[in-house]
Amino acid sequence: MKTVDVLIPLDVPDEAREEYRRNYTEMTRGSGRLMLFAGDQKMEHLNNDFYGEGVSLDDAEPEHLFRIASESSIGVFATQLGLAARYGKDYADVPYLIKLNSKSNLIKTKQMDPFSNQLIEVGQVVEFKRNTGLKISGVGFTVYLGSEFEAQMLHQAAQIVYEAHRNGLVTVLWIYPRGKAVTDEKDPHLVAGATGAAACLGTDFVKVNFPKKEGASSVEVFKEAVLAAGRTKVVCAGGSSMAPKDFLQQLHDQINISGAAGNATGRNVHQKSLDEAVRMCNAIYAITVEDRTTDEAWKIYNS
Repeated sequence: MKTVDVLIPLDVPDEAREEYRRNYTEMTRGSGRLMLFAGDQKMEHLNNDFYGEGVSLDDAEPEHLFRIASESSIGVFATQLGLAARYGKDYADVPYLIKLNSKSNLIKTKQMDPFSNQLIEVGQVVEFKRNTGLKISGVGFTVYLGSEFEAQMLHQAAQIVYEAHRNGLVTVLWIYPRGKAVTDEKDPHLVAGATGAAACLGTDFVKVNFPKKEGASSVEVFKEAVLAAGRTKVVCAGGSSMAPKDFLQQLHDQINISGAAGNATGRNVHQKSLDEAVRMCNAIYAITVEDRTTDEAWKIYNS
């Protein structure tokens, strides 16, 4: 895939334009597509995703995430600043995206609508990057659209996008419809509403769940969300663990049929042993960034 031009939004000031261009090119490897390795579930899902039946023992410690990110082909590794501070010195080669908010999964919707409050400010990430020299290309933030606390999260997201762009950082918003007001989180029309909201917030990328509709092809109905996002690029969450070949085929179709601009994958990578996780990352990267076929990616996975 040839290197694509970077469309720099107008909220990036002149003095930060080259920094933004470098960060965007680094994250997408010049392809315009994002292969995001998601490690932020350490707080989101606590230890449920990292220890137990069907999960490699390699995944029991946080460093597994950093080893994968260092040894495989990725666009960017999403993690909390605290983990980057603990492990970044030994993994300075990794391209990072710092997640600015997180919450656990202990409080269920029936008790309280979800609210993931901001933990770290953009300015602190900029300072951390300057002090450490780590390759931090962007920041991420989750919004639960439809929650009774959506106003607070939308406000924080808007401020984060603006401040990040002022400093030449790329932004990724995780936007999930969720709360008592939401009857179907994966309704295609609602997912499209979420990507449209992301466009209004000015983010560069938005991560959403793959939609589902009875009697319809998810790949086809996902097109609505891609169109609704306009110049904000849509990436699809990896979701729960799938058979590797099925996952690669779904990813290929999301990009080449639906029009998605990449993926954000966690469990389908890190729950594997280091060797298998690296091969899976490389296969995902081949489809996402290098525009390879499913069969070519499958060969990479099995190499």
